[in-house]
Amino acid sequence: MIEMPPLQYADVNGIRMGFYEAGPKTDRPPMILCHGWPEIAFSWRHQIKALSGAGIRVIAPDQRGYGATDRPEPVEAYDMEHLTGDLVGLLDHLKIDKAIFVGHDWGGFVVWRMALSHRDRVAGVVGVNTPHWPRAPADPIELMRHRFGDSMYIVQFQDPAREPDRIFGSRVEQTFDAFMRKPLPRGDDASTEPPTAGIGASPKLNLAFPQMIATYDARYDPRTPILSADEKKVFVDTFTRTGFTGGINWYRNFSRNWQRSEGLDHTVRVPSLMIMAENDAVLPPSATDGMEKVVPDLEKYLVRGSGHWTQQEKPQEVSAKLIEWRRKRFG
Repeated sequence: MIEMPPLQYADVNGIRMGFYEAGPKTDRPPMILCHGWPEIAFSWRHQIKALSGAGIRVIAPDQRGYGATDRPEPVEAYDMEHLTGDLVGLLDHLKIDKAIFVGHDWGGFVVWRMALSHRDRVAGVVGVNTPHWPRAPADPIELMRHRFGDSMYIVQFQDPAREPDRIFGSRVEQTFDAFMRKPLPRGDDASTEPPTAGIGASPKLNLAFPQMIATYDARYDPRTPILSADEKKVFVDTFTRTGFTGGINWYRNFSRNWQRSEGLDHTVRVPSLMIMAENDAVLPPSATDGMEKVVPDLEKYLVRGSGHWTQQEKPQEVSAKLIEWRRKRFG
């Protein structure tokens, strides 16, 4: 298992944030790696080693609600203003003027928003699987409810009784056994593919995710695990300690984020890279169609044969592309 750099802490935006840093401090602009759900900074372990080894300064935080970082109680404490404000606070703590923000899954939503709300602190953006879209024409939760039904997991996540949190929290190892696997080859039954961000998914995909986890048995799963036993233990130990509510609270702000983004210019005006995964059933490459309209300076790159956990499934390819693009666009 690849070891992480020493854990450090910063007081940012009213919370204490845990983060990992590697590479020369003189390198500019550094790359900030932002994880998704249910992940932690450890998800970027391969990229931290590769990028720092290439002479690039890299910083990977456990974001608000996750891992070594604080988990405030109010749901509203996990809206986009807070999530992006945390990253600005991290830049301030490290005395960094601008950075390249790289985000996978939910981290992708955050880094695209950084380029809208904090343009002066963003040198560039890389989305991994998660595209950037214009503002939705209506409340995203209502759109998802209409398209997928009440059992769709993001709709279920709005439950004030927090039943999904309880299901995951009482089945932590089951959750990561189910999540962290490569997709089946095309043509096989992909109905067991666990969903994550969900917005680009086909309506035919089974998105009743809490119920899937509640009945999941790894003995009958034909998909190949991504993690070694030691790597899985890092995730299981972390989420056993923290629970899942912090991360799920990000989803509980979909409507709030949409309401508060009214009037915001959704055009990303910095150099951008979109890394797509060929076999991501929930955020497929087709979800990036038309991105150029709102991200004019955009390069797209397709990782073939990868499912949703791209930086962990194809770590060498993802790292090589990040290094190549960084050198090409920023020297």
